[in-house]
Parts: sequence; C-alpha cells; structure tokens
Amino acid sequence: MNIRLSFKGAGFVLACLFSGIFAKPLWAQQKQSRPNIVIIISDDHALSTIGAYGAKYGASPHIDQLAKQGATFTNAFVNNSLCAPSRATLLTGKYSHVNGLRDNRDQFDASQDVFPRRLQQAGFQTAWIGKWHLKNYPQGFDYWSILPDQGQYYNPDLIGMKGDTVRKEGYCTDIITNLTVDWLDKRDKTKPFCVIIGQKAPHRPWMPDARDLRRFEQTKFALPANFYDDYKDRIAAQTQDMSIAKTMQLGYDLKMKNDPADPKSAINATKRMNPVQQRAWNAYYDSVQNDMVKQQLSGKALIEWKYQRYMKDYLATTVSLDRNIGEIMDYLDKNHLSENTIVVYTSDQGFYMGEHGWFDKRFMYEESMHAPFIVRYPKMVKPNSKVSQLVSNVDFAPTFLDLAGVSIPKEIQGKSFVKLLKNGKEKIRESVYYHYYEFPAEHSVRKHFGIRTDRYKLIRFYGKQDFWEFYDLKTDPHEMKNLYGDKSKQALITALKAKLLALTLENKDQLAEGILKKEN
Repeated sequence: MNIRLSFKGAGFVLACLFSGIFAKPLWAQQKQSRPNIVIIISDDHALSTIGAYGAKYGASPHIDQLAKQGATFTNAFVNNSLCAPSRATLLTGKYSHVNGLRDNRDQFDASQDVFPRRLQQAGFQTAWIGKWHLKNYPQGFDYWSILPDQGQYYNPDLIGMKGDTVRKEGYCTDIITNLTVDWLDKRDKTKPFCVIIGQKAPHRPWMPDARDLRRFEQTKFALPANFYDDYKDRIAAQTQDMSIAKTMQLGYDLKMKNDPADPKSAINATKRMNPVQQRAWNAYYDSVQNDMVKQQLSGKALIEWKYQRYMKDYLATTVSLDRNIGEIMDYLDKNHLSENTIVVYTSDQGFYMGEHGWFDKRFMYEESMHAPFIVRYPKMVKPNSKVSQLVSNVDFAPTFLDLAGVSIPKEIQGKSFVKLLKNGKEKIRESVYYHYYEFPAEHSVRKHFGIRTDRYKLIRFYGKQDFWEFYDLKTDPHEMKNLYGDKSKQALITALKAKLLALTLENKDQLAEGILKKEN
C-alpha cells in the first residue's frame, strides 16, 4: 500500500518525531519512567560507627552525605541477626522459618519467589554483585558475580554465571565496585535496573585496604560504659563465647604473629597478597606487634589493648566501604541517573563494638538486631529526614516492589513502607518480631525469639534452658537490667506475651507458637 503525504503533512510528522511524540512507544516511555534501584548491603556494619547515627570517628563521610540527601531510618531491625538468614529475608520478604534459611549452615533455595525475579519479569534488568553467602548460585538475575562463601579481602576469587572462578587482583571492596560500574556501563539503557551490591566489609577479621592501615593509628577509643558487664540476671549473656577478652584471637583477629594459640593464622592471612601488598601489611602489623611486646601486657591492660586494635582495624575497613559507596554515588551523578534512582544503604545486621565486652552479633539486643537503613530518592524522599517508625528487614522486598510499581505477592510476609517514605509518619508496625536459631554453634548464643515495641523488649530463650528476659528501653537503653522478675511489671509482661503469641500466629512460626502454648 502506498501512502502519499503532502509537504504540510510530512512536515507535521517530522516535527512530531523531533519533538519526541513518536520517538518511543508508550510502553517504552512508561518503562523508562520507573525508578532504578541500587541496594548496597554491607556485612556487620554497626550503627555506632556511622556518622549519620551519631558516630564521631569520621569513618563514613559518603554514607553521611547519602543520609543528608535522603532519609535515615533510626528504628530499622533485622528478624534474625546472622549473615545468610538476613540476605534470604532481603530477597524473599519472608521470615527465616518460611524462606527456609534459619542459620548460616542452611542452603538457600534460590528457586523460590524472590523480589528481583519479580522485577525481572516486569522488564527490569537485575544483578547481584559481591558477597552472596547462600551456598548456591543466584536465580532471578540477568547478571551475577559472587564471592565464594565469605570471600577474601585481598585478591579475591569470584564465581561467574558459567560457574567459572576467577581471581581478581586488588582489594575486595574496590573490585566489587568496579564490577558494578562495568555492569552499569554495559547494561541495556532502555530498561530500568535493580542492582544489589553485596560488600564483604567490614566482616571479621577486619582486614583494611593497605592505604587505610594507619587511618586511626592516633585515635584513642573510649571504652563503652558497659564494657565490663557482669551479666547479672542474664543467663545467655553469661554463657556466650563472643567476648573481646576471651574469644577475640591475637592472630586471626588482630594479625599478631606471636599468638601462642594460633601462631600461623596471621601469616596465613597474607598468603593471597602480592609482594607489594605483603610489604605494606607486614611493615604495619610488625610495628604493632613490636610495640605490644615492649609493653608486656596482661590482665585488663591486654583486654583494653585488644579493644583498641579491634576498633582501629574495624573502622579502617569501613573507610574503604564508605569510599566505594561514594564512587557509586559519583557514577550515578555523572551519568544523570541520580534523579530517577532509589539508592539504599543497609547492612545484614548490626554489630557489637565492645558493648557488653563483645564483638559479633546474634543476640536480640539492640546493637545486634538494629541495622542501618538509609534511602535516597529525590522524587519522593525529603533530604535530611529522619524516620523513627519501626520497620523490619522483612519489609524491604515488598517496599522495593511497591516502589517499582510491581504487585506484591500475597505470600510475602513483610509490609511495604512506601507511605512512610513519602511522609515519614505512617506507622506500619506496632512491633517487630525476632527469632534466632543457630545453637550450638560458633559464639554459643542460645536460641531465642521475641518482640520489640517502641519501648519494650520481651525475649524467650529456649532449648538447653528455658527462661525470659524483659527490658524497658526507655529507662535501660543498654539492656543491663532484666526486669522479668519485677512484680510491678507483670501485667505489662502478660500483655506483651499475648502480643508475642499473636505475632507467632500471624507469622506462622509454629515452633515459637508451640513453645508459648505449652508454657501456658
């Protein structure tokens, strides 16, 4: 069929083309208007070390800048403070007992419904780059490149989509960022994207980039007020194995070659390093060790020396994490992506920085279950805003789907908090639920579940021994006084037990439900 156009008609068509009216079909315009999503999830990043949450160390300028540009959630919690279970919850929007990953020894069923696959089906490009830690290969992603298990800080191996393992020269945090930028450069720019950047840092054993080794060398860190906690009336705290005094190793954790318990661990840490990296590393830690030997430390002096070394290494490791977050932000800005990109910074859980004399996580106490959560989205989120409403990491997946305009499946247990992002006041939860399973295992933290409201926390420990703990966070924010036996609190405790039972029913936690019903 031949179509003839007058000069006037042809001119109109050309004008429309140049104006963009016919440049793209409507569906393509709609896809482009949907936001991109960048999720940066670190490992074991404590709120107490982040400037946006009040830290004074200067270790997080780029995270702090992200917070100024968006919203800082001051009451975001995880439902199981452990690496793999937290990632499984992020992906599924379901509690550990439903998504099947209760502890780090389990293998994640990646074929189950995960939010990136939902985005993929809706036309998004999806990627996971970095630490995965779920004992199998990702599904629901157009691209992935993952660290085997925990991964290595120096010259790490990465597994590609064909199952091939390649060793990359350099520092892990930098490499993950470089892989992310490379993927962003090569993506199909006609589609929205969602990339999850899984950083290893600052996971134990806190190995800083060589350029950051001396960053906090002159800093003297104040001991937490409860560093020498006596754990009175707290059975689980008395029996844990995560103390700086007894558990933290001179060799593995603090890089000393004179550790009588494990003299080879510090040397083994450098085996992956190239000669340049080794020279920088040995020059620094040999000088630290020589100084320690000269002091002839013992007792409290040695414990407090270990604390100082822990803080220096941990924070120096977060400096690289923060610097690389800045590089991702710069990339988005330079490529004109910032306005239409949701950027989330979070960690898989909190971490102890000497509180109660501990490192690690696992407990339902504040430092462990309380995680950073910062969101920048210029189209919706007011700059420099604070959100104090309770949210759980089970809520993250439905929120990402909601932001992308993708329907939330009814099987998801979390709740979208998009309304909360818009106004900062919309309460979606009266409480958050927690359940930790990994016992007996490393650090000897007993199994427990519980409820945290705006003010109160009720915890049920079970297994080897059954007992309760109750805290008033307003009068006792550091959870030093277990009030479960206080007669004046019994009516309140009874009410919280009823709410806890209701949560086990709502969340289909039959194990916890059975324990509570048996007790009654």
